[in-house]
Amino acid sequence: MSSTDSKLFKLDFKPGFHRESTRYAEEGKWFDGDHVRFREGRPENIRGYTKRSATQFKGTARDLLVWAGNDTQKYVSWATEHLWYMLDKDIQYDVTPVVSTAVLTSAFATTSGSTKITVSVVGHTRSVGDYVFFTSTDAIGGGLINLNTDVTIYGVLSVIGADSFTVSSAITAGATETSVGGTGTVHFLLETGISVATAGLGFGAGTFQAGVSTTGERAWDEEADSSSITFALTQWSLGNWGENLVGCRRGSQIFFLDINASITPERAVIVTAAPPQNNSILVSPESRQVISLGCTGFAAAFSPLRVRWSDTEDFSNWTPSVSSTSGEVDLNSGTEIVGGVRSRNQLNILTDQSIYGMTFVGGNDVFSFRQLGTNCGLVGPHAVVDYDGVPMWMSQNNFYLFDGQVKNLKSTIRRHVFDNFSLSQKDKVYAGVNSEFKEVVWLYPSDNGTECDSYAIFNPEENHWVYGTTKFTTWKDRRVLTNVLTTGSDSFLFDNEPKDIYTADGAAIPSFIESADLDIEEGVDIMFVDKIIPDFSINDGALQFTLSTKKYPNGPLITKGPYAITNTTEKIDLRARGRQSRVRVSSASTGINWRWGAVRAGVQTDGKN
Repeated sequence: MSSTDSKLFKLDFKPGFHRESTRYAEEGKWFDGDHVRFREGRPENIRGYTKRSATQFKGTARDLLVWAGNDTQKYVSWATEHLWYMLDKDIQYDVTPVVSTAVLTSAFATTSGSTKITVSVVGHTRSVGDYVFFTSTDAIGGGLINLNTDVTIYGVLSVIGADSFTVSSAITAGATETSVGGTGTVHFLLETGISVATAGLGFGAGTFQAGVSTTGERAWDEEADSSSITFALTQWSLGNWGENLVGCRRGSQIFFLDINASITPERAVIVTAAPPQNNSILVSPESRQVISLGCTGFAAAFSPLRVRWSDTEDFSNWTPSVSSTSGEVDLNSGTEIVGGVRSRNQLNILTDQSIYGMTFVGGNDVFSFRQLGTNCGLVGPHAVVDYDGVPMWMSQNNFYLFDGQVKNLKSTIRRHVFDNFSLSQKDKVYAGVNSEFKEVVWLYPSDNGTECDSYAIFNPEENHWVYGTTKFTTWKDRRVLTNVLTTGSDSFLFDNEPKDIYTADGAAIPSFIESADLDIEEGVDIMFVDKIIPDFSINDGALQFTLSTKKYPNGPLITKGPYAITNTTEKIDLRARGRQSRVRVSSASTGINWRWGAVRAGVQTDGKN
C-alpha cells in the first residue's frame, strides 16, 4: 500500500476535557490531560511557580489575603492550623494572637546536657503542639539559655499534668537546675488546631446496643468503628479592615491586626466585644461592617445559621441599639452557614442547602435578606468565588453560578471531579480566579486524600473545563501582585505562573494531553495512519507524540511511539492500523513551553478487518 494514497486530516479536537461519557462516545474531543489549559481553542502547557519566600511556615494554609496598604506597600497574610502569618517586605512574621498570659515565679527546671525545659504553670490548659513565648525571665541552664524574647515561640513537647509542660531550647543546658528563671510571663498563643477532618470513634461514638454488636452499633465494652460524628478541621477567614486585618478561626473569637502597630512583632488581638464564637467572617465594603456567619447571638446561644454584624465603622460594637447599626438575623434553610462571598451590589451567604442575598439598605433593618435558590449548597467555606460580579461555587455534587438566578454550571468534567472527590475533606476546597487567562479555579482533595492535590478549571469566556494535579491549598488572583499567589501543601508561599517560568521551583513539570477515540466511516472501515505532520510551538526541549489504535472500543490498545518532536521535526513516519485511534502529547522536559497548532495525520481506509 502506497503512502501516496493517504489523505491529510487536521487533528482538531473540541477544546476542554470531556469526561461525561466513554472515550469512544466523546469522539472528536480531548479526553484527558494534566497541567494543560486552552487558549483560543488550542491546548498548551501551563506556566510554573517559584517560592515567594524561602522560609517554610508551620502547617497548611486555609486562607490567603493579598492587599496594598495606604502607602502602597504590598502585604500578604495567611493562616494555618498552627499559626497566623504576614509577609511584609518579603519578611515572614508570626502574628498569631495571644489568648492568655500567666505570671511565672522560678518556674523553670533544666537538666545538664539536655535541651528540654520543664515549665510549671498552675492550670495551664495547654496541649502538645500548642505554642508559647516568654518575657522578662532570667537566664537558666547554667546561664546559657535565655528564653526572654517575644520573637521565638516554643512548641509544647509534652504535658506533665495540669500544672506543668515541657518545651525545647535550641541551646543545651549547662547545669541541672530547679525553680529558676526569676519572675516573668508566659504568653499562650491561640491553641493549635487540626489539619485533617476525622471521624469520631471509640466508646462515645456510634449507637449502643446491649446485645450482639451489629453494623453501626456497638455492644457493651466495645468501641465503635464508625459514626456520624466528624471532628472538623481548622479553618480560617481573613478580611481587610481598611489597610488592617480582621481574622477568625472557625469556632473562635474575632481578631484584629494593626499592621502599623509599634510593637514588634505585631500580633493580632482579640476583639473582646465581638461574638465569642464565630464560624467565619466577611467584611462589607459598602457599609464597613464585620459580618459573622454562624455565631453566638446578642442574647442567645450559638446558632450555625445566624448572621450577625457590627456597627458601621466600628468592629468593636456588636450591641443592637437606637444609636447602632449592629444586628442579627437567623436564616432558615439548611443546617449551617458554610461560607459567603462579596459580589456586585450584595453579599452572598451560602448554607449547606441554599444561597441568600444580603444587601445593605440602611435604616432600622440595615440589611435585607432574600433567598435566591435552594438545593445548591456550598461544599466548603472557601469553595465560592466572585467572577466579574457573578458568584460561582462548588457543591457536594455539582457546580453553580448566580447571575440573577441560580443556574447549574454545566461541566464536561463533573463526573471525573465528583467521582474522585474526598468528601470527608470537603472543607478544604478553595476557589480562586486567574484573571490573566479568564479562569475560575477550584482546588480540591481527590479520592481518599487528606489534602488538596487536584484542580478543576472553568473558562467562562471560552466555555470549557480542564482538570489536573496540584499541591496548592489556597489561591489569590494577581489583583495586587503581578501574578497569582498560592500556598502549597509543603508549607511554602509561591508566586504562581510568573511570566516565562515553566518549572516547579526549578524542577520539571510533566504535562500531557490525550484525545478521545476517533474513527472514519463511523468505525466501519479500518484506518491506516502512515504519517504525522507536527505543528507545535516549542521554546526548547522535546515533546513526545504517541498514536494508539484498536479495532473495537473494548479491544486491546496497540501503541506506536512515543516519537520525539522538536522545533525541527518535519514529519513522523509510522504504520498504525485500527478502527479507532487516539493521540497523546506529553513532555517532562525542564522549562519547556509548548502549544498545539494544526497537527495533521496521513490517513486512508484499509478494509473492514
